[in-house]
Amino acid sequence: MNRGLKYIVFLLLLPIIFAGCGPSPKFTTSQKQEEKDDKTETKVRYKDIPELEINDSVFGDDFKPLESAIGTASFYADEFNEKITYNGEVYDMHGLTAAHPTYPMETMIRVTNLLNNRSVILRINDRMPQYPDRIIDLSLGAAIELDMVEIGLAEVMIEVIEWGIE
Repeated sequence: MNRGLKYIVFLLLLPIIFAGCGPSPKFTTSQKQEEKDDKTETKVRYKDIPELEINDSVFGDDFKPLESAIGTASFYADEFNEKITYNGEVYDMHGLTAAHPTYPMETMIRVTNLLNNRSVILRINDRMPQYPDRIIDLSLGAAIELDMVEIGLAEVMIEVIEWGIE
């Protein structure tokens, strides 16, 4: 190949080579950005999910969960933060969500730490591997609410409030 032809081929291939160097697309959830002072704080709003009204009557003496289970909970945080969850949204380790091996996505649950009776309402948005010794994997935000970050694992009771989508 002569030198002039090599130069022309190189010039034709140059745009193709640099086309792959652009920014990759970012995956996001349906979220709303709100400005607070000079910083931007992301608040996740799930537009497609109807708000579940939690009031005193839901958890009164006559409340009957759709399903309950007792077992060990763990939590996940940094390694998975901002990665895509099973249902397609971006994982926020500070949010109140959980991963479960079998519950349908968007299932609303109440998780109670049996060591200190602290409870939190969570939404299932991810899958976890089926470990024989664990029943749920919580977000860091949920683990903080349940006061289990220092110990890492906690005996919990899960109560299904509302089934999600299959």
